[in-house]
Amino acid sequence: MKALVALILLVQLPIHKAVPAPPAPLGCDDPESEAAAEIALSYINGHSHHGYKFALNRIEDIRMVPQGPNKDIVFLELDLLETKCPILSPTPLANCTVRTFAEHAVEGDCDVKLQKVDGTFSVLASKCHSHADSSEDILKVCPDCPVLTSLNNTEVLETVSAALNDYNSKTTGSYLRLLEIGRAKIQYHPGHIVATEFAVGATNCSAEEAKANVGVCQLLPEDQSNFGFCTAVMVKSPSQDLQVDCQMYGHQVPAPDIPLLSWPGVTYIHPGQDTSAGLAPSAVGVTNHNLALVHNNPVASESSSSEFLRSMVSAKSLTKRAVAEAAQHDKVPRPVGFVPPPPPCPGRIRHFDI
Repeated sequence: MKALVALILLVQLPIHKAVPAPPAPLGCDDPESEAAAEIALSYINGHSHHGYKFALNRIEDIRMVPQGPNKDIVFLELDLLETKCPILSPTPLANCTVRTFAEHAVEGDCDVKLQKVDGTFSVLASKCHSHADSSEDILKVCPDCPVLTSLNNTEVLETVSAALNDYNSKTTGSYLRLLEIGRAKIQYHPGHIVATEFAVGATNCSAEEAKANVGVCQLLPEDQSNFGFCTAVMVKSPSQDLQVDCQMYGHQVPAPDIPLLSWPGVTYIHPGQDTSAGLAPSAVGVTNHNLALVHNNPVASESSSSEFLRSMVSAKSLTKRAVAEAAQHDKVPRPVGFVPPPPPCPGRIRHFDI
């Protein structure tokens, strides 16, 4: 009888396997977190339609939720900073310079949902917005530094119009039209100076042909498109001067899921708008183009915005609870000289905090 009981117990032993412990939470500076952030950043810049490319400044938070064997859902919170590379520029992000604090930096905040399948990350959804640092903060550090001004400021529009007319009057190439104004600053002391940056597109007219009838000049078709970027500085006093520099990028093939009509910065002049210098309306009353990206990957089966936002709220509440528990744990007496390990999140700041 005892032998039978022992045999039954032995047979039942494999049923009671130890449940594997959940994986340790990722730290914001772990290599896997960095890899996820790199994929997310590439996706964000690839689907942004205005302004400039953004670079990673800090991973604010990361949470990984197991979904099954070799599959996880990852939630990221990223702090980004605007670079000097226009979104249309073919320059790789690694070669783009982040604007300094004194140049009036622009910060982006992004929530990104990814999935990880067999070690490979892909983005399911993203939600971003951006904002320029306050003028007061800039002037405290650099009282003489010009700050960003409204993109539809009269002096800004006059400078862009004069710059395009000046360039088109001297070029032997294609007539250029404005796509959008990227940034603008006005300085009043010691001189009155207006500095602008703007994206342009080549048209199907030469500059000489445009003089006869500029209204017929249209952006080149998709298979010939050529976009570029210009900077213009107009000195209004004590002397008068205008300096214009334009760089054309040449024809680029857009990604398969980004048609030309939704390419970054590509807009079209509508009937009734002023086309004297190819001017299109800029963002009204704003000092920078808001990243304002809300994008769901169309090939993902679980990328609804509502689910994404609910999950982010859940992740944030769990993070707050974890921080509270960690604070309680830190009240335990420690040996003299003990140095606590850094918190797993937020991660390191790569450039500067604003």
